[in-house]
Amino acid sequence: MTADSPGADALTADALFDQALVEEATKKSGLIWVRGVGVSRALWHVWHEGAACVVGDGPGEQPLPELADGGSAVVTVRSKDKGGRLVSWAADVVELAPESPEWESAVAELKGKRLNAPDGEAMPARWARECRVLRLRPTGATLPLPDGDLAEPPVATSATTRQPIPAAVPRLLFGRRNRKG
Repeated sequence: MTADSPGADALTADALFDQALVEEATKKSGLIWVRGVGVSRALWHVWHEGAACVVGDGPGEQPLPELADGGSAVVTVRSKDKGGRLVSWAADVVELAPESPEWESAVAELKGKRLNAPDGEAMPARWARECRVLRLRPTGATLPLPDGDLAEPPVATSATTRQPIPAAVPRLLFGRRNRKG
């Protein structure tokens, strides 16, 4: 097929549509499902400079699936309002070297989206010491949405549920009904 044939324009239009779909869906979704080798993990992320950036694998941070620098992953994006799957796309995995310009740029974006960080302004230094920052760069190919529900067993954690709620809490929340009269 030559560049000036009608089919080439359709391919270009489809590729541009896929690129726009991946970018917009991933930007708007607060959570993506990433599958490397083996299991999928739900990860919070930021869209930065044409890729989804994630941080994890350190104390107090999200566990990342088995993703190797130079490897590949499959990213499934959900709808922010309905929660249903919108698009799946293939990604190249790039691990950013701590303190590099690319790392600094990605961490500046990630830092603004990290909720409930225990160390505030010291967070980037901790990430440089103890965590991995990855860029999941789209390859340009969208994939068919996976079949099934993608349910996985919960990740093992030391987190526990607090003690049962005190008996007075329901009364405080819902109030006592006035039974006079």
